[in-house]
Amino acid sequence: MGRDRIVRYLAAGRSRWGLLEHDLVRECLVEPFERLELGADAGRLEDLELLPPVRPTKIICVGRNYPAHAAEHQSEVPSEPLLFFKPPSSIIGPGASIALTPLSQLVEHEAEMALVIGRRCRNVRPDEAWDCVLGITCANDVTARDIQRSDRLWTRAKGFDTFCPVGPWVVTGMTLGDVSDLAVTARVNGEVRQSGRTSEMVFGPVDLIVYLSTVMTLEPGDLLLTGTPAGVGPLEPGDLVEVEVDILSGESL
Repeated sequence: MGRDRIVRYLAAGRSRWGLLEHDLVRECLVEPFERLELGADAGRLEDLELLPPVRPTKIICVGRNYPAHAAEHQSEVPSEPLLFFKPPSSIIGPGASIALTPLSQLVEHEAEMALVIGRRCRNVRPDEAWDCVLGITCANDVTARDIQRSDRLWTRAKGFDTFCPVGPWVVTGMTLGDVSDLAVTARVNGEVRQSGRTSEMVFGPVDLIVYLSTVMTLEPGDLLLTGTPAGVGPLEPGDLVEVEVDILSGESL
């Protein structure tokens, strides 16, 4: 598979996979984890209702993977990946609204590059780790920071419905080198809040996949959020949040 942009969209009440070519979407006749088999044109991207471009069995996240983010919370960088889960029910697609729960007075954004697992794997060797990745996408690990601090465990703070915006598409065909130094940016109402680079990560994609796969079986479509740069901050009702991960030649997700 070359470098493609895979989307999910709603058509006739059903979710479908599609390939984005410029501003047109062509229907994928089978799931992209199997092969890229194209059907008819589905329409212009702007005319389609986009869904999250993943349907994971699990969402695995990595805490404190950017030293500057760990420092802004007066936390140490872990010696091994610090893992936690978000439930699949927290996922929303591009343009959907984050519901600011009344249970929290401090909901914050966390911009991240996310890896989409492409095949079932377990006990992966370093030299085969990247072959297990279908592609990358953008994610926002929305967090109720006050609940995180009071609970000390992160499940409730990270797990509210709508707390995992993902998309708008998955970029496939990337090499490990392609994702080694990408810009990760969060804007709120047009103002840059977070600006980091994937080269700052303590544990890179290979480290994370090898580590994870010694613990659990990874399934096609599983989502791995790789950590957030410094600059996380509060969200207010009506805020417009944008997460961007730069791709080669100035493209962005």
